[in-house]
Amino acid sequence: MVVIYPAEVTAASAASGPVPDPVDALLSAWRAELPDALRPTTELSKRITQLAGALDAATRGVLPELGLTVAEFDILVALRRSGEPYRMQPNELARSLLLSSGGISNVVNHLTGRGLVLREPSPDDGRSTMIRLTPDGVRTAERAVRVHADAHEAVFAEASPTAVNEATRALRDVRIHGRPAPRPLRTGRNRSRS
Repeated sequence: MVVIYPAEVTAASAASGPVPDPVDALLSAWRAELPDALRPTTELSKRITQLAGALDAATRGVLPELGLTVAEFDILVALRRSGEPYRMQPNELARSLLLSSGGISNVVNHLTGRGLVLREPSPDDGRSTMIRLTPDGVRTAERAVRVHADAHEAVFAEASPTAVNEATRALRDVRIHGRPAPRPLRTGRNRSRS
């Protein structure tokens, strides 16, 4: 599936008039080619995928100005939202971000080298360590959260507040409620996002 991001939509609109909705085009093609493959949730899942791509692109677009990778951003904001004293054990941080402890360690090493986090002994267990934001890390995390929020808000710039609120409520109603996602009914070696 081709994802059209807001900047591309604006540029394309200026050049050639209204841009066709890519999800409508995709669904129209499948209605003509394989209508029995469409489900009541097909359009919703395609629109969520398109929106997730736009939000991810917005995040990745602003992090370089802060000198951060996505993984560094995730760690800094996880520590900041944990509340004072802005520290967590590495395994707790890994669980909260769904990352391996090895992956966390590499990113923490880089953040430590930049003076954004410190490793310190755990006050409860001298054998373990804690990862804590430095004052510069707190400032960087707070700036990153604000820049990130602004970038995401820009993705929704053309949507009315009412539409955003309604979509939020609707998605809350259809969430999976903590259940693991079901396995696909058909398996194959070549999965695509069709």
